[in-house]
Amino acid sequence: MALGARPSYSEHMLIMGIETSCDDTAVGLVVDGRTVLSSVVGSQVELHARYGGIVPEVASRQHILSLIPITQRALDDAGASLNDVDAVAVTYGPGLAGSLLVGVNFAKGQALGRGLPLIGVNHLEAHVYAGWLLGFDPSEGPGFPLMCLIASGGHTDLVLMEGHGQYRLLGRTRDDAAGEAFDKVARVLGMGFPGGPLVQKAAEAAVGKEKLTRPWLRGSNDFSFSGLKTAVLHLAQAKGLYPPEEGVEPDPQQVAEVAAAFQASLVDVLVGKTVDLARQYDVQGILLGGGVAANGPLRQQMEEASPVPVIIPPVSLCTDNGAMIAACAYYREQSGLDLDVLPSLRLG
Repeated sequence: MALGARPSYSEHMLIMGIETSCDDTAVGLVVDGRTVLSSVVGSQVELHARYGGIVPEVASRQHILSLIPITQRALDDAGASLNDVDAVAVTYGPGLAGSLLVGVNFAKGQALGRGLPLIGVNHLEAHVYAGWLLGFDPSEGPGFPLMCLIASGGHTDLVLMEGHGQYRLLGRTRDDAAGEAFDKVARVLGMGFPGGPLVQKAAEAAVGKEKLTRPWLRGSNDFSFSGLKTAVLHLAQAKGLYPPEEGVEPDPQQVAEVAAAFQASLVDVLVGKTVDLARQYDVQGILLGGGVAANGPLRQQMEEASPVPVIIPPVSLCTDNGAMIAACAYYREQSGLDLDVLPSLRLG
């Protein structure tokens, strides 16, 4: 489905963004880094759910099968053709090496075959630029600097954005990323994959009796969720939820209490550290990005606690998508056809 009006291509730059860093195959078409014409995501959730997590080889093979039909659908949704595209952008890191290689080689073929610029994009930076797809413009407000919380299945970073392409990494996870912690807790509680939306849904039925300690890591801007994950395991064991008994359905209220206690602890720490740094660096706004930014309590609590405007993409643009790649590429320089993947690429 098209998400924005179709401007004249003769007056604007249309970028096709390709995202294959993990298990989602995504293509988006964006004009001038701001207007989304289409955003199509091919999910592999059902494919990997049987394994309880992402299998890299399976993911990369599925990308090969999905890229051409998803690209065509994105073009159709935008009412465009490849002849209208002005540049091709693609994630080159961080992510799974095999998955990244599929996307980068596909993008190279499109760029070379049509004589178009190729733009390599940092996946983490693209999550930041998902906020631009709201029509946000720092020149109009709130302005730079911005405190960015990028929270996903593989990353939990606090980054000071002082301008386009200007980043300072202030804090990061020392072990599990926030999204990874959600997945592991969901596994302990006998839920499916991915864990984020399932834990949030279960937590909605809780009455708030349980409480877990907050892993603040006092004196540091970093995060650590491994201890919280262990605390959840012990609480689940005490309630008889883990290990699961064969043929016995777990008490949904007990599951809800554990899920809510975990979610509240993790959200408190994410919000607390982000807001503290926002005050310390006197930023103009806070920006959330990454799949965990789709979490309802996190979105609400951040807006309530922040002393400055909070920029949060719609849920559909928090998770991996091609539109954010195209948006970011508008502010990046052209890459060469020797662009290679960097699975451990960082931001700042």
